[in-house]
Formats: sequence, structure tokens, C-alpha cells
Amino acid sequence: MKIAIGNDRNGIEYKNRLTEHLHSLGHEVVNCGTDEDFPADYPVHGERVGRLVESGECDRGVVICATGIGICLAAGKVKGIRAGMAYADDVARLMRVHNNANVIGFGQDFMTYEEVERRLDLFLTTEYAGGYHDTRIQQIADIEEGKPIFQTPIMSKNNKHTRGQ
Repeated sequence: MKIAIGNDRNGIEYKNRLTEHLHSLGHEVVNCGTDEDFPADYPVHGERVGRLVESGECDRGVVICATGIGICLAAGKVKGIRAGMAYADDVARLMRVHNNANVIGFGQDFMTYEEVERRLDLFLTTEYAGGYHDTRIQQIADIEEGKPIFQTPIMSKNNKHTRGQ
């Protein structure tokens, strides 16, 4: 798998460690972040990751800053990018299962490296479930196109939906 990874100066350490980890698993890594401990605009690096994933040049993306929020927001502004913050193991898995997320975000100041590595592995090895989740993915795409969206019958009060599946 080819993975784009971007960061500001607050994500340099984890980016470097994750890059080594990804290489050890046989993945190709494209560095979209800074390597200098000097202020860097996280939107620039988040957008770079998003554009590489959106174009298909990279299969997935990883973004890292102090909280993970800003760089994740920036990546998610690229059309076709579904970026999310992996603040828990189940979230890293479910962002793939439910949302077909293609970019994962981490906050170096708020997560241990071990948590980040474990969640990245979950994100990379979990498949999208499809099925009724396709409707939501299409709704997200419609929002990007400025189209109106509406509540669908699949989520009516009579529908039995199991949380977390």
C-alpha cells in the first residue's frame, strides 16, 4: 500500500517512527510533512496528503499535529477525502467499517506512540463494510457537490440498527 503522511513540527517524531513502522510492513510512504523543528502551517501538509489520496497516487493518508484536529480538518476539505481522528482503537476500526475513511488523524501531544501505531494498523487492515453504509458515503459526496440530502428510510425508528456494527 502507498501511504501519504503529513505533519507540522508537532508531529515530526511520530511521523518518523510511523514511517519506519510502515516500511517494516512493506508499505511505501510519501512524506508530505515538515522535517524541521520550525513553525509550519499544518493546512499545507494536510492538503498535500488529501490531494495525493484523492488523486489515487496514494491509497491512504495519515496526518499528525499537536492535537490532530487542525491537520485532519485541512485534509478533509479536499473533495473525496473522509478524514477522521482516531482517538480510540474502536474508532480507528469503525472509521473504516462505517465511513470508508481514507485519511486518519493523530495528535502527538495527546496520544502515546503505542496507541497511534496500534490504531494506524487497525485503520490499514480493516475493510469497509459497504451495504447500507454506502448511502451515507453518497450523502457525504452529495454535500461536497452542494446537493441537498435527506433522511433515508433505513434509519427510521422502526429499523433495527445495532450500534458499532
